[in-house]
Amino acid sequence: MYKKTLLDNGLRIIAHPMSQRQSLALGIWINIGGRYESQENKGMSHFLEHLLFKGTENYSCRQIKESIEGVGGYLNAFTSEELTCYLVKIPARHMKLALDILADMVLRPQLRTLEMKKERTVILEEIKMYKDQPHSYVYELLDGLLWPKQPLGEPIIGSAETVSAMTRAQISDFKNAHYTAGNIVVSAGGAFDYGLLSKCVQGKFSHLAKSAANTFVKVKEEQAKPAFNLFAKDTEQTHMALGFHAFRRDHPLRHAMGMLHVVLGGNMSSRLFHEVREKRGLAYEIGTQVKRYNDTGAFLVHAGIDNRKVPETTRLIMQELGKCKRALVSASEFKRAKEFYLGQLLLALEDTMDHMLWIGETTATMNKTYTLQDIIREVNKVNVGDLREVARKVFRDDKLSLALIGPVKKQESDIFSELRVG
Repeated sequence: MYKKTLLDNGLRIIAHPMSQRQSLALGIWINIGGRYESQENKGMSHFLEHLLFKGTENYSCRQIKESIEGVGGYLNAFTSEELTCYLVKIPARHMKLALDILADMVLRPQLRTLEMKKERTVILEEIKMYKDQPHSYVYELLDGLLWPKQPLGEPIIGSAETVSAMTRAQISDFKNAHYTAGNIVVSAGGAFDYGLLSKCVQGKFSHLAKSAANTFVKVKEEQAKPAFNLFAKDTEQTHMALGFHAFRRDHPLRHAMGMLHVVLGGNMSSRLFHEVREKRGLAYEIGTQVKRYNDTGAFLVHAGIDNRKVPETTRLIMQELGKCKRALVSASEFKRAKEFYLGQLLLALEDTMDHMLWIGETTATMNKTYTLQDIIREVNKVNVGDLREVARKVFRDDKLSLALIGPVKKQESDIFSELRVG
């Protein structure tokens, strides 16, 4: 189903031809992100990502955008904790153009001092923007509780201090050290000839020297008691992010955790949505989220809560988590969660962009590629007892971390310190 090629220099190609589509999604992944950085260069992966759009040896900043958008395409990039990805979705007949532009960005950026000066200002404003958005900033506070004084607990974008101090020479050296063959994966999904794609990729990247992939320092999770960060701010609602340490990407219980996420807060049929919003009207936004990394993970509950109902809502959430530890979910609830979990994946994989992202991420992070059939077989092995096992392993009082942004009162702070999974 998937086409794979390993170049002699270590670069990997992973692709899924989808002959009935009209589009091509193409991504170049680099094994570099926030957790590979130190306190001194925090935010450099993200800064470099921005600069690659500002011009290359063969394309100006304007030409990069106009060349893709001028034929109906879409161009973007993102930096995460473990990866940086440059991506294009374009009508399939323009495959060579898309690859030429992405490759030139990754291999031959100009990194001009003037563009760096301008983009530094843009990123500093971006940092301010996130801090002005409590529904975003609360996650930054939570990460700091889950992984204190570690790269995984620091914002990917960096700080005003680190971004202001970065020099062109430092960023250039950073790129040369990490944008290497062993750290690169090229992934594709859509209508294309794999032989031609592979030949073009090799023509662009085979000159790179052979290299191994990056490594990072594994996280330390030494939390022994609940941790809290209550950030007082005059907001119209209180923004909450509750987190527990959870499982790495390839943990045997990863699908059970994904299904527990569906049961608790993954859709409008979930327990938290029903109990907190529909039944009691305590919050507009309520849900759960799963984060997975190579060596760890997190299970999150997020909500926007009526300022007058924060203690009540938080206790209710803890009670719902506790129910999953004490009792098995019903057969009908389990079936709905399973069907939703698989159905969402099936729907996503119909899209060339989502398919490219799926195979690219797993190849870049684990050097593995799963087919939909692989996932179906694994999910079919999950039982209701596995969901309770996940709840018991993850929802532990000593591993609880809670971040709040809002007009928190002193007496409420005392209440939070007494929170337990009910």
